[in-house]
Amino acid sequence: MNSRLILATGLIAATTATGAAAQDAVNWTGPYVGGRVGYGWITNSGDERLRFDTDLDGGVGNTVRTGTGANAFSPGFCGGYAKGPTAAEGCGKDKKGVDFAIHAGYDFQAEGQPFVYGIVVEVGSSGAKDAVSGFSTTPAFYTMERKVKYDATLRGRAGYAFGKTLVYGTAGGTWAKVRNRFATSNGANAFSDNGNENAWGFKVGGGAEHMLAKNISIGVLYLYSNLDADDFTVRSGNSGTTPATNPFLLDNAAGTDIKRSFKRFDQHSVSLTASLRF
Repeated sequence: MNSRLILATGLIAATTATGAAAQDAVNWTGPYVGGRVGYGWITNSGDERLRFDTDLDGGVGNTVRTGTGANAFSPGFCGGYAKGPTAAEGCGKDKKGVDFAIHAGYDFQAEGQPFVYGIVVEVGSSGAKDAVSGFSTTPAFYTMERKVKYDATLRGRAGYAFGKTLVYGTAGGTWAKVRNRFATSNGANAFSDNGNENAWGFKVGGGAEHMLAKNISIGVLYLYSNLDADDFTVRSGNSGTTPATNPFLLDNAAGTDIKRSFKRFDQHSVSLTASLRF
């Protein structure tokens, strides 16, 4: 009797364990749609500066000089927002912001294998803003700002599944519409610019995703974005009453072009993700 009871108990336990394992077994193969929302920020822009093309020959390595030959921007530059017309008033940091996107993708997992491969298309936007400022001896400030108005990304991803939890890395190409803005306290010159620009680059990162139910998953994702955003140019010219001795007009009466020194626009984000899987 005891041996039969032990055998029956063993069979029940084995059946229960098998059922639980089957319940925990997940195959990530299939399409999904969803979105993410999180926090974006800028790094490594503290030593950025403005660059000048005073003779309008296409090179931005010139020094803007006063009528006496002195450097008109000797007060210096900062990677951020000028707090006033003088360098002594300081500079504010780049602005953080909400980072969000919608996505659609497809994953593949071979039966019985832990490795998962996939591709994902994402369209989103970021509130993080990257600024650089310069200070002239006038005194006056000159600030350039850029942000990702919206972007589209095609990324691959590959990871390892621990049952209902997937840990993965991701990378791919991205296109962005970058919004550019310029501000200054200089009232002597007229300023014009070429507006927003198209930028190409890449995104790379990693994350984890957990299957809450058969067709619902949530997760966390870190992304680093790097864009080639070098088209924005501001022309400082004659307002109609600007004297010919104005530093921006000395080398060329048509004015001086101003650009940023950092061609690459990079930012980071951490987001919560949610997907509906089919």
